[in-house]
Amino acid sequence: MKETMVIAEHLTRSIEDQAAAVGNGDVTAEELASAVRGEIEGAESRIAAWVHLSTETMNEARERDRDRDYGALPLRGISVGVKDLIDVAGIPTRAGSSTTSADPVLADAPCVARLRELGAVVQGKTVTTEFGYFAPGPTRNPFAIDHTPGGSSSGSAAAVGAGTLPLALGTQTAGSLTRPASFCGAAGVVFAHGTTDLAGVCGLSESLDSLGMLTRTVSDLAYVYSSFTGRELQPSSTDSTGTVFVWDGTALGDIEPPMARLIEQSPTLLREAGRATARLEWDDQVRELARDHLTVMAHEAAITLDAVYNQHSRTLSDPLRQLIDDGRNTSEGDRDTALDRRERARTQLVDRIGRSIIVGPAALGPAPAGLAATGSPVLSRPWQLLGAPVVTVPGARTVAGLPLGLQLIGHPGHEGELFDVAIALEAALRALPPVQD
Repeated sequence: MKETMVIAEHLTRSIEDQAAAVGNGDVTAEELASAVRGEIEGAESRIAAWVHLSTETMNEARERDRDRDYGALPLRGISVGVKDLIDVAGIPTRAGSSTTSADPVLADAPCVARLRELGAVVQGKTVTTEFGYFAPGPTRNPFAIDHTPGGSSSGSAAAVGAGTLPLALGTQTAGSLTRPASFCGAAGVVFAHGTTDLAGVCGLSESLDSLGMLTRTVSDLAYVYSSFTGRELQPSSTDSTGTVFVWDGTALGDIEPPMARLIEQSPTLLREAGRATARLEWDDQVRELARDHLTVMAHEAAITLDAVYNQHSRTLSDPLRQLIDDGRNTSEGDRDTALDRRERARTQLVDRIGRSIIVGPAALGPAPAGLAATGSPVLSRPWQLLGAPVVTVPGARTVAGLPLGLQLIGHPGHEGELFDVAIALEAALRALPPVQD
C-alpha cells in the first residue's frame, strides 16, 4: 500500500483526475476507496450522514482492480454514496422510516447499476428524511452542526459538502436536492423529469420525482453527468438568446438578506463572465406553479403511500400524515387541472425567454439553525413541476461561513448550456468575499 498522505492527495483532485490516476496505476481502486472510507469514518460522529456503510466496498474495489477492462471506465475507483430511497443490492432500503422492511434488497436500482458500469464503487447508503418528505434524520450540517443540512437528500449533501465523498446520488420531488446542496456547499444537478429510469427508487409523486447527483464542484458534476448519460455536453445556441434571466424569488417568500445580496450581485457576475442578463418577469405564473406543485404532490403522495398510511399511520410524522390527508382530499380532477396548467406554462416560458437559462436563489437563505426542520423548498416548487433540469451552484459564503447556493434552471435537452453557465458562475462565486448579513 502506498503512503497514506500520497493517497490522500488524490482525494483533493477532480473526479476525472482521480479516475485517471486509477487507470494509470498511480493509485488502486482499493486504495482510493479505503482512503474515502477513512474520511467518512472520521467525520461520521460529527455529521451523521450515513445510515449504512457497506461491508462489500473493499471487495468491490479489489474486483475492479482485477478487471483488465476497468482502466477504460470514466468513474474508475470513484466512491459514491446512495440516498436511502434508492435500492442497492445487499442493503435494505428503509426510506428514513421504521415502517419499511429491514431485509436487504436483491438488485441495484438502474441508476446505481449504471454508476457501477462506469466504474464507481458504492460506499453505502446516506440518510434521507422520512419517505423524502419533511421529518429529518440525524444528519447535521458540516459547516455548523447545530444547523440543518436540508432535506430530503440530507446525508448525501452533508457527506459531499464535508469533503468526505466525491459523488452522491439523491432525488428531488420539491426541493430535496437543490436546498441541501445550497445549505451544505455542494454542487447538485436535478435531472429533467422523465429522463432517467426511476425503477428501484422509493418515490413520492410520479409526476414530480427526479434523480439527482451531488459533487464538490460543478466541473465534477458536468463530468459525471456526461458520463452517466453518455452525452457530450456541448453548449447550444439553438433557441437561446444568450441572456441569463434573473429571478429574485420574492414572489414566493421572504428572501433573507445574504441571499438577497447575492442575487443582487448575480447580474454583474454573469456580465463579467460574458453573459447578458435581464429580469424574469413571470411572478403570477411562478405563484400558480408553486400552488399547483402542492396539489400534484399531495394527491400523488396519498396514492403512493396509501398502504403505508393504512397500516402505520400512527408511526408516521405529523407533516407526512398531513400531506397524505391533504392528498386524499384532493381530487384526481384537481391534479389533472394542475398538470394541464403546467403544460401551458411550459409553452409560455419558452415563448417569453426561449431556451435561456434562469438564475435564482436555491433557498431562502443559508441553512437555518436547529435540526427539527429542514428549511423551505418553496423556491424549487415551480421549476420541479415544470420538470426542468436544475443545477445548484456553490461557492458563496456568509460572514458566518455558511454556504449560499444559486440555482440555474434550464430546459430539457439543453443541459450543455446549463452547465456552461454554471461553471462560469461557480468560479465567480468562489472569488467573492463573504456576503454580508
